[in-house]
Amino acid sequence: MTLRLGVIGTGAIGQEHIRRCSKVLQGAEVVAVSDINVEGARAAIAKLGLNAEVYADGHEVVKSGDVDALLVTSWDPTHEEFTLAAIAAGKPVFCEKPLAMSAEGCRRIVDAEIKFGKRLVQVGFMRPYDAGYVALKKVITAGEIGEPLMLHCAHRNPTVPENYTTDMAITNTLIHELDVLRWLTEDDYKSVQVVFPRTTSKAHAKLRDPQIVLFETHKGIRIDVEIFVNCAYGYDIQCEVVGETGIAKLPEPSSVLMRKEAKLSETILTDWKDRFIDAYDVELQAFINDATAGQLKGPSAWDGYAASVAADACIKAQNSGAIEPVELPTRPTFYDK
Repeated sequence: MTLRLGVIGTGAIGQEHIRRCSKVLQGAEVVAVSDINVEGARAAIAKLGLNAEVYADGHEVVKSGDVDALLVTSWDPTHEEFTLAAIAAGKPVFCEKPLAMSAEGCRRIVDAEIKFGKRLVQVGFMRPYDAGYVALKKVITAGEIGEPLMLHCAHRNPTVPENYTTDMAITNTLIHELDVLRWLTEDDYKSVQVVFPRTTSKAHAKLRDPQIVLFETHKGIRIDVEIFVNCAYGYDIQCEVVGETGIAKLPEPSSVLMRKEAKLSETILTDWKDRFIDAYDVELQAFINDATAGQLKGPSAWDGYAASVAADACIKAQNSGAIEPVELPTRPTFYDK
């Protein structure tokens, strides 16, 4: 069986997902696309040599009888609307992060999915599909370093555009750590504090950079995450887990070690798409396989909600400087399946 996909939003990430689902992965075919820029959508599928139907309205893609499942890669504020429409239509939907623009919006999606009675939503958190994080998770789960006590993490970008603001360090950058660290530790956040070191001269006027986010989980694990989005030297993701009997560290991306001009060096990536390109492939293939089988298993609407609740607390902590509670309700048993 070939899963017939409808893609809502043909911007950069939408085009990448259309390409991988059509040219790289197995078991799926992109049969319909939409974008507010209809001509841009037509150009996107023409470039890939696809014969997909083009709509101006994403709701027409959702309603199409030719579409079995949806990919929502549109403008962030439309994610909630189209995900709710997919649930109402009973169609599996892969929604890029953020699932919604607020925790309340995410909760509306959770409630709609529970009311429907079946998991239909997967959120585009790709890190649990990254080979390095999978290997790190196996070490923790196997008890090879004992119980985790502390995590030291960093999320560094070489630079960000002028429209990137201090809160976006949480909602656009840390959001990936907010999800993957819950997954790694199998624990939820209890509290958070944000502190600001000396600001880099490379940051623009609307941005305080770097910042350090300090979490305590319900089990008592302490987590620090450095967010430095103008680090200049490259795109660098770090995660070190300190356990009772040892330390486990996220593997570095594969790179050739060179001896040249009296220097020993390795190349550092500068583009996040290159760092996680394989994870995106694995993530979308899993969605295709699970949607075809009728049971989604990837990051859920509840995971999207939990990340959003934590993000709201982080933003509050940015402004207050205080330790703020992360008040996540008890996970519904619906998501224990």
